[in-house]
Parts: sequence; structure tokens; C-alpha cells
Amino acid sequence: MEFSLKCKESMFPCEVTIDEDNGRYMLRKADSSGEFFNTPQELAVWVFRNWRSDDFDEQESYQNMLRILEKYLPMKRS
Repeated sequence: MEFSLKCKESMFPCEVTIDEDNGRYMLRKADSSGEFFNTPQELAVWVFRNWRSDDFDEQESYQNMLRILEKYLPMKRS
């Protein structure tokens, strides 16, 4: 699955890729640098810690991506 989000700080979109079939978990940030992860869980945690909705022009697209990424967040243990 791939997400392309129009961000306020760049004319190029921020992109998130979760390709479980091929083990590719990566994103491109507003400054066009990238981050690579070993698991989709690591990617999801990074997104929730580092990106905010006000970083993006399309709030609904960002919120939809977060809803999908939530399933990859580690469960809290009691």
C-alpha cells in the first residue's frame, strides 16, 4: 500500500510505502530525504511520532492514512 500526501513544506509529496510482500517499508519526507524501516510497525511508530496533521494540506488523506497505520502500532500490554 502506498500513500502520497501533499505537504505544506514541499512541492513534492510525502510518500509512505508498506509493501509486505517484498518487505519494503519506507517513506519520503518533506525535505525529500527518506527513512527505511525493518517492519511496518517501526514505520507506523515513526509517522505517529514525527508527523502532524497541520504538516499537510489534505487533512482527510492524512487522517485516512493514520487509521490504516494504526493496525501496525504495537499493542499496549497491561
